[in-house]
Amino acid sequence: MDPVTVITGTMVPLWRADIDTDQIMPKQHLKKVERTGYGEVVFEDWRADPDFVLNDPRYQGGNVLVAGPNFGTGSSREHAPWGLQQYGFEAVVAPSFADIFRTNCAKNGLLTVELSTAACERLVDLATADPSAPIRIDLPEQTLVAESVHERFEIDQHTKHMLVNGLDPIALTLQHDEDIGAYEARRPARKPTTPARA
Repeated sequence: MDPVTVITGTMVPLWRADIDTDQIMPKQHLKKVERTGYGEVVFEDWRADPDFVLNDPRYQGGNVLVAGPNFGTGSSREHAPWGLQQYGFEAVVAPSFADIFRTNCAKNGLLTVELSTAACERLVDLATADPSAPIRIDLPEQTLVAESVHERFEIDQHTKHMLVNGLDPIALTLQHDEDIGAYEARRPARKPTTPARA
């Protein structure tokens, strides 16, 4: 996956609490075997409402979603971060996230930034008043700046390492390819082995 370091762009305000993964990616779209085409169906049920924020042309191209608390609650599905990314979001900012959703995001290169409720409300107010208001998220420095909003955020250091270096779980494992190969070579022939990579 691509490294995540500094994200610049504009915000899309979606100030609702407890947005669950079935709203982010409706269950009827989980049958596909491909990992593409999810951006067009993200928030599909809510997009049926002409007044929904993603239907507002002023927010087209916004790449940072600012949402309410407990974002991503509900069932675990990687399709939710896939859809958000394929729509164009590079980060989601919220007061809190469901743990499984946050983990799925990290494994797929979508940054989740947890800020106080007050800070998120200021960002929503800013984006509502000016859809072109710029935002800058610096992951190495763990800072977020959007006009008068200047915040520092916390992030698990292992997750930060994965994102900054563009490492998904498979890439992390392959960093130990030589050690894995040496271990497999020492195993008795009667035990299962993993073939070496081509």
